[in-house]
Amino acid sequence: MFKQPYINTYAVVDENVTIGEDTKIWHFTHVQSGASIGRNCVLGQNVNIGNNVSIGNYVKIQNNVSVYEGVTLEDYVFCGPSMVFTNIIDPRCKYPQVGAKYYLKTLVKEGASLGANCTIVCGNTIGRHALVGAGAVVTKDIPDFALVVGNPARIIGWVSEAGKRLKFKEEQIAFCNISGQKYQLVNDSSVIEVK
Repeated sequence: MFKQPYINTYAVVDENVTIGEDTKIWHFTHVQSGASIGRNCVLGQNVNIGNNVSIGNYVKIQNNVSVYEGVTLEDYVFCGPSMVFTNIIDPRCKYPQVGAKYYLKTLVKEGASLGANCTIVCGNTIGRHALVGAGAVVTKDIPDFALVVGNPARIIGWVSEAGKRLKFKEEQIAFCNISGQKYQLVNDSSVIEVK
């Protein structure tokens, strides 16, 4: 059954915004013009969604997160409390770079989770179902299913679609008992799902 989005009385939603069914937008959140938010999303308290930002379905954005223009979040992305996106690589107040032509694009692919207080430097892609640890600083692309921590963020392991740490055994195969999916480690540098 179709349900209208919930927009808290203290939230601000500009004109020319698309919000999907069952999405909830909480206190002191601002959604700017041109933004598109999918269905069944949750935007916590004090979230800012920039102009023309695209957010997929079933996305959860915790309190105090700003998703700036140039950032795209695919379906099922989780943004932990107070994590940070950027969109300019060399900001200077004396030499302002205002407008989309200056912004480096950031893509967060389906099912990725970004831990509390992590920072995603603009111009990078976070792979499908990757997990960025709390406080990590992402300075380069992160492959699908990678578990990264630290500053700069580095791969310390691999996780399943369900977020379970994968332990590879014979023939570099691992199994997730939550998702029921099998995974293969390829050349110690990437993980693929085994059909």
